[in-house]
Amino acid sequence: MNLFSKKMPGIMMVLVSLFYSVSAMSQSAEELARTAQNPVASMISLPFQNNTNFNFGPGEDTQNVLNIQPVIPFSMGENWNLITRTIIPVISQPGFTPEQGRKNGLGDIQLSTFISPKEVGASGWIWGAGLVAQFDTATNDRLGAGAFGLGPSAVLLKPFGPWMVGALINNIWSVSTDRNDVNMFLLQPFINYNFPDKPGRYLTFAPIITANWEADSGNVWTVPLGLGIGQVTRFGKQPVNMQASAYYNVKKPDFGADWQLRLQLQLMFPK
Repeated sequence: MNLFSKKMPGIMMVLVSLFYSVSAMSQSAEELARTAQNPVASMISLPFQNNTNFNFGPGEDTQNVLNIQPVIPFSMGENWNLITRTIIPVISQPGFTPEQGRKNGLGDIQLSTFISPKEVGASGWIWGAGLVAQFDTATNDRLGAGAFGLGPSAVLLKPFGPWMVGALINNIWSVSTDRNDVNMFLLQPFINYNFPDKPGRYLTFAPIITANWEADSGNVWTVPLGLGIGQVTRFGKQPVNMQASAYYNVKKPDFGADWQLRLQLQLMFPK
């Protein structure tokens, strides 16, 4: 093997990095913001979403969940993309009794896959459909459901001028479990307004509404209401999407959090 061959992997990495850097610089902040608001966009990204839940549990303590959410698209021929979205939760959970201490560790990982057309149809609607899987990866029983689950997942959205409107929906049923059965519903509507005179800046409404169908009657739903603001900018040549939101739970189960502060930093790698 000659010296040039030995250097090929490093040379290829440099070329790939330069390609992504040039592509990122060629896109405006407004274009990047709209791409970031599309869950089935054909763009590699790495969001770090930190959720701090206040007045959680019987002791009204603070729970923190850092979701690491890599999004990786794959081309499936000329007409279709496969979008994968993984949620890796790192949790800091307070005790529910005086004898229990705080537990820190990994929660149950979720993997969502969406098949989505590459081209937007004449109607302007963008969609994706697929499956969501939940894995029993929690490092402690208090940080996960103790079950492997599976279910359908779908997303639908459309731009209307400066607005981006859509929703993501899924439901997970336990396929195998070490403890209780799982039947969890999630609906995340999202409405984003992109400021025409401030490229890359937007208002966002994206509450995560959940229902635990296995819970006692009256303790099924968590329904947050709130608002956030986001800005797409660059750290050097690296495009990033920064966001801050606050949500109050108008409906919640017993010992659920009263409200949530959500902070997100998303690294974007456009083609």
